[in-house]
Amino acid sequence: MKAGIVGLPNVGKSTLFNCLSNAKAQSANFPFCTIEPNIGVVNVPDRRLETLEEMVNPERVVPATVEIVDIAGLVRGASKGEGLGNQFLANIRETDAIIHVLRCFDNDNIVHVDATVDPVRDKETIDMELQLKDLETTEKRLERIKRTAKTGNKEAQKELEVLLKIQEALLAGKSVRTLEFTEDEMENVVSKMQYITAKPVLYVCNVDESAAVSGNDYVEKVREAIKDEDAEIIILAVGTEADITELDSYEERQMFLEDLGLEEAGSSKLIRAAYKLLNLQTYFTAGVKEVRAWTINIGDTAPQAAGVIHTDFEKGFIRAEVIKFNDFVDLGGESKVKEAGKLRVEGKEYVVEDGDMMNFRFNV
Repeated sequence: MKAGIVGLPNVGKSTLFNCLSNAKAQSANFPFCTIEPNIGVVNVPDRRLETLEEMVNPERVVPATVEIVDIAGLVRGASKGEGLGNQFLANIRETDAIIHVLRCFDNDNIVHVDATVDPVRDKETIDMELQLKDLETTEKRLERIKRTAKTGNKEAQKELEVLLKIQEALLAGKSVRTLEFTEDEMENVVSKMQYITAKPVLYVCNVDESAAVSGNDYVEKVREAIKDEDAEIIILAVGTEADITELDSYEERQMFLEDLGLEEAGSSKLIRAAYKLLNLQTYFTAGVKEVRAWTINIGDTAPQAAGVIHTDFEKGFIRAEVIKFNDFVDLGGESKVKEAGKLRVEGKEYVVEDGDMMNFRFNV
């Protein structure tokens, strides 16, 4: 599962990617600086893992990770191949969620492809290009499915109805994710079409240092523009975050953040938000050899969670021993939890909750 960073050229995408991944993607003051997508595997910040490390004192700690992809800047006309549009749109299609970076700061020294700063216009430009590409995909499919539907094929008629609904929305400038579908429609039509605008989106308002805490007028305009979308906004002073990551010690970075009035780096909040955007959550295993955060989908059952460790665990699943994280911390460890009768034994139907601490019993 991976999230792609998108936006117009020169809005701070590669700088943000560098902050997140500690990679050094080329970042420069001209369009199309990024051509091939950069991919970074990013640790998900989780204070619960730090707490477990202090309590268990393991030989090693393994955090959860998420893949972030830095995709080159789109421009107006990308859906028709302008700039390097076709390649960029293909890169976006391969991701599972979108982190949309919007420039929300003034700086005469950093060029803007449209000469002026207007994040709502920039958002609409990107949305339109993605919608046009999805419309092209829809209309190609419609040409084929209409012929099949005329023969009386029931499945084709159902698909035709969904595609016409999507076509109407895209022509009206709406993204596929704004529409409601049944589970059957989602599984058998929408998911198979790999719509770009069906992907969940997180908006990053890239501000200057003075607006890092409370935002600015540009941010408020973005809030208003997306009020009807099921999307989150994160305010991030990307240039400042880049400076913070260059500092050598944890203490220096914390002092810098405190001076700005921030409790933690905005990039940490963004990584956690991206993790959630991808419909991911964490469960823990803890022992003297290793404390580890395991990544699963929200809604996964205990056998599915066990399968992340090893497929044999899922095939031969017998039961899961589950401790709630807060019980583990409040009571002082696994043995104390057992003494208090708080350890739960769950079967195949148990839906894992974020933060569960788990041991699995299996037989193959």
